[in-house]
Amino acid sequence: MATARSALQNARRVVVKVGSRALSSDPGLPANLIAQLTEASRAPESSDRRFVLVSSGAIALGCERLGYATRPREMSKLQAAAAAGQSVLMRRYEEACAQCGMIPAQVLLTHADLADRERLNNARNALAELLDVGALPIVNENDTVSTDEIRFGDNDQLAAMVVPLVAAEALILLTDVQGVLDGSGVRLSELPADFAVPDHGSTSAVGSGGIMSKVDSARKASRSGAWVVIASAAEPRVISRLLAGEDVGTLVHPVEGVLRARQHWIAYTLKPRGTVVVDAGAAKALLGGKSSLLPVGVVGVRGHFNSGDAVSIVDLDGKEVGRGLARLGALDVARAARQKSHDLELLFGSVARDLVVVHRDDLVLA
Repeated sequence: MATARSALQNARRVVVKVGSRALSSDPGLPANLIAQLTEASRAPESSDRRFVLVSSGAIALGCERLGYATRPREMSKLQAAAAAGQSVLMRRYEEACAQCGMIPAQVLLTHADLADRERLNNARNALAELLDVGALPIVNENDTVSTDEIRFGDNDQLAAMVVPLVAAEALILLTDVQGVLDGSGVRLSELPADFAVPDHGSTSAVGSGGIMSKVDSARKASRSGAWVVIASAAEPRVISRLLAGEDVGTLVHPVEGVLRARQHWIAYTLKPRGTVVVDAGAAKALLGGKSSLLPVGVVGVRGHFNSGDAVSIVDLDGKEVGRGLARLGALDVARAARQKSHDLELLFGSVARDLVVVHRDDLVLA
């Protein structure tokens, strides 16, 4: 345990995510967090450490400000609450940063921002510059303009996407529980990256995430090579203690075979527009890690997608084999399915010899 925990001491870029439930239960938490980040970044041994704070709370604060008794379900009311609450949330962080001499920088993102490569690179460059000059990026989903179609789902998922965006070595998910608990309610100190836990009633009236979302976020972040900790925001000096290697919260190990940033984007940021069903031979070849998906191995297509869209690849049992970028649209994939070279030439002409459904360079295995 000591060896694994000590890896956190070497993290120089750290993403910290705090949830709505933790914020709503402690109005003083923003000031507390900023004080902890200041302490953790100004210690002599960590003067080059930089933080990105992913903060929920705008909708919860907006609901209170607008007089909503509970978190609404209507998109228009959620957007209104976000608009009313975001300024309150940032004012609290502004005031806390002023006390500590930190420079806060608000960064509002939608899923569409990170799904588009050019906009994603713009966000990456802006975050890199903020970190280089010593500012504290405070990231939140732009809920005022987000809709169901372009939402991240919750800020746990956003935090997992920010990790490769800033090349973070660690992600700290702060919530209102001690960490991941076993069936007896005892905190688990560590988890392998592929660990799964049952959902023990994980949502609330003020937040949209839960322990399952955090475990899923941890798994995704771990595939970019980051260490992840799920811990209670109420723990005294939780951030400094974690980065000192103390046994606080639940530590999730990074996986072997780290995904490059582009691979991580294909696997976890892009939303599949359709599904390609493959036979057993194609599934085996793909899982071997050296093959592209060719038309002959395709047995079916679901949904509508165009060339360049993300697709999910599943076997005949419905198990996901991987995700990738389609080189053909859904109609052409359906036409080419099960066809061998000679038949493909009759259908597509001279370009048939180069037909690939998903190239291995654009494929990420599940």
